[in-house]
Amino acid sequence: MTISAANDAMPADRVITGDCTAVMRGLPPGSVDCIFADPPYNLQLAGDLLRPNNSRVDGVEEAWDRFVDLPAYDAFTREWLSAARDLLRPGGTLWVIGSYHNIFRVGAILQDLGYWILNDVVWRKTNPMPNFRGRRFTNAHETMIWAVRAADERYTFNYEAMKSLNDDLQMRSDWLLPICGGQERLKTADRRKAHPTQKPEALLHRVILASTRVGDIVLDPFFGTGTTGAVARRLGRRYVGIERDPTYAALAEKRIAAVMPLADPSLAEARGRRQEARIPFGWVVERGLLPVGSVLTDPRRRYTAKVRADGTLASSGPGGDFRGSIHKVGAALQGAPSCNGWIFWQFRNDAGAYAPIDVLRQRLRAELS
Repeated sequence: MTISAANDAMPADRVITGDCTAVMRGLPPGSVDCIFADPPYNLQLAGDLLRPNNSRVDGVEEAWDRFVDLPAYDAFTREWLSAARDLLRPGGTLWVIGSYHNIFRVGAILQDLGYWILNDVVWRKTNPMPNFRGRRFTNAHETMIWAVRAADERYTFNYEAMKSLNDDLQMRSDWLLPICGGQERLKTADRRKAHPTQKPEALLHRVILASTRVGDIVLDPFFGTGTTGAVARRLGRRYVGIERDPTYAALAEKRIAAVMPLADPSLAEARGRRQEARIPFGWVVERGLLPVGSVLTDPRRRYTAKVRADGTLASSGPGGDFRGSIHKVGAALQGAPSCNGWIFWQFRNDAGAYAPIDVLRQRLRAELS
């Protein structure tokens, strides 16, 4: 079955109630582009946790977070990670989040199963729960492992989108985000948390935008109250949620139904330079966007070069005569090992203002698309 056929065979935008491993084993192999998993942490908390004022902390007490022992937890982890790997298409990636209680065991099993770890991302919480007993450091972060199905596979990483999201700085692997709260936190009728480990939508926004494209299928095997599905719908992605608790599944479906689907999917398309069509500089010349003999200059007006008919540049000056591509001539003039000629060289437009020749490349790209 081809990747596209597998994707078509996967009914998306739905919540499936059942055991995650059993459900995943029944879905079409190679049909999912990305998986986000927030599995049980196996916290093994003993007794109530109290604040200094003796009020009780609403922690994780549910039965789904309890395992008999570590071997039992490891067996559970191996089963669902194996099923998840079979579901991923070639180049598909998995995100799994955890705390110090479980993430190291998860990481080892990931590697045992053949996954290739790309990053460990630290989610630093701006407002973590304090350590009320004062016997340890405040546990102020959780760790996410980002892994591809196999080491030799090409995967999606929207580098430029992450850089733009981070105020035009390269996105780092430590993410400072608040925990889920306020209107985003789902509550029961008696105003208690509907789910003890609901993740913030900002976290999933970054995960999904970083590693998927519009129309991709994102699967969450521990769907909970549906944060992954809500964010996927908002970003023009498709989702499949698996949740064994019918109450959580119903909350998730109601929550996602209230999310308005994206009217213009192109607004959520995180295309990067590596995904754009390659435009040789010679195409700019042969289309007449820069006539032969046009004079280019650098942003600081230190160097000039003339456009040749074959799409190369010619530059003469005190440093010598140079002939070659827009990149090689720019690098030679500066005495630099490399140069992005599309940004370095500028031309004078019809309004008499200088602009980088990259605007001409973008014009051709727009025509091609």
